[in-house]
Amino acid sequence: MNSSKLDDKHRHDANAAALRSFTALDPAAIALLLDVDGTLIDIGPSPFEVDVPGTLKSSLETLYDMMGGALALVSGRPIRDLDTLFAPLKLPAVGGHGAEIRLVEGASASRVADLPQAMRARLIAVADPTVGIEYEDKGYSVALHYRKAPQHEDRLRTHVGSSRAAFPDEATEVLPGKMMIEIKRPGIDKGGGVRELMSHKPFRGRMPVFIGDDVTDEAAFAALRGLGGKGYSVSREFDGLSGIFSAPEDVRRALQQLAEAN
Repeated sequence: MNSSKLDDKHRHDANAAALRSFTALDPAAIALLLDVDGTLIDIGPSPFEVDVPGTLKSSLETLYDMMGGALALVSGRPIRDLDTLFAPLKLPAVGGHGAEIRLVEGASASRVADLPQAMRARLIAVADPTVGIEYEDKGYSVALHYRKAPQHEDRLRTHVGSSRAAFPDEATEVLPGKMMIEIKRPGIDKGGGVRELMSHKPFRGRMPVFIGDDVTDEAAFAALRGLGGKGYSVSREFDGLSGIFSAPEDVRRALQQLAEAN
């Protein structure tokens, strides 16, 4: 799937059109599937320095009730981190790009097997907060973040390559993201998580509507085609979108308007 940043001169009109299209949706007929970082909330200096506005939590809680529970977060973050960020909400969720799934509010999540501890330790060894390289050990994957140290990207990629080579019998793949490299189990992505959600109640039988912003969301957008769904993005063009919002604040505004209009 080809994707690119939306040309600045088209953002205003595209955002207005996305807002009209999204707020015209019928909550009784859709399943709302929402990426988090860069979509619902603004990208912070690190994954641990972000803000979840109370108004967003209120909108999500209202929509969750209106939609009979057919609302889920679809994120690269572990579900435990989503619960912390969105507390007191514990929404249905796809975590770790599909490695974890929780079908109903507050239930236990199913998850894939962890990567070997020795492999994770080797990957994490490159992290150094003093130079701006941070990590997330999710068990089933390791994410290396360099938002504060973009000059270290090539060194990190070399380190990831040598770390994977040191464990030749361990099947892994690399998932690139915004100033991030994640090493994870193969064959796991947000598209699979979306399809799994949509096969269960209360999602089953509804039209999936997904909002995402990054290349890590491409698999979810692709899954919508086979599910008869609609996709919206933030600032980036993907094939077959129903609308493009300019920024996370515009997504938050759209969710609030949808909640208040019904």
